[in-house]
Amino acid sequence: SRYYREVLPGEIVKISRHDVQTLDVVRRLEGDPSAFCIFEYVYFARPDSIFEGQMVYSVRRRCGQQLAIEAPVEADLVSTVPESATPAALGYAQKCGLPYVEVLCKNRYVGRTFIQPNMRLRQLGVAKKFGVLSDNFKGKRVVIIDDSIVRGNTISPIIKLLRESGAKEVHIRVASPPIRFPCYMGINIPTKEELIANRPEFHDLANYIGADSVVYLSVEGLVSSVQESIKARQDNNPKTHKSFIGKLGHCTACLTGDYPVELEW
Repeated sequence: SRYYREVLPGEIVKISRHDVQTLDVVRRLEGDPSAFCIFEYVYFARPDSIFEGQMVYSVRRRCGQQLAIEAPVEADLVSTVPESATPAALGYAQKCGLPYVEVLCKNRYVGRTFIQPNMRLRQLGVAKKFGVLSDNFKGKRVVIIDDSIVRGNTISPIIKLLRESGAKEVHIRVASPPIRFPCYMGINIPTKEELIANRPEFHDLANYIGADSVVYLSVEGLVSSVQESIKARQDNNPKTHKSFIGKLGHCTACLTGDYPVELEW
């Protein structure tokens, strides 16, 4: 039987027809923590991916539960923009004791919005991209869980759509902290000026995007959601994870500006 596992940080692996061999594991400098990209958990990775011995879906659900602790709201139902934030929305709903209800369905015949050449077309694209399940939320207070708000363009027309279709209130809860800084490790994050968290509108974001309220998950809440089960496993069986040399660590540079390496410019 084949056994799949992650390639460890610094590990050099040789794959041949016959077998898979570890040639070497390059040790980090003494005491340096690892710096696994935290946004893999938030957004980039498929939900069935397994990193550091845990499934991404489970981490996203924990982020939703943590968000419910940090930012509860008087509402009738919890939903999401399909479907990347679904695990977080289910976690939030479960922790709040509110029903999880679908308010939008994806129109699978429309192309991707981010490819559209300008803002107006992108926003029109959003409206065409979703069908409204208005019977599910008419006259009700809706909490929409999103996984991240980067520019703020996509969520505005969705809120407008929900209000026009009968939502009484629309509260936005974001299952990650605001992105404020560029990534120099290979992820194409928009320029500082384009990030909504750095714009003056951020000080009254709810009004800007047309929501009744907006709250993001804290950096501490995200880190604890990611690290909780890794730490529990390490405590229960220190031998299992002797591969994670040094302190447990994740890169939060795009959220905090605290880069894991010295920048050379």
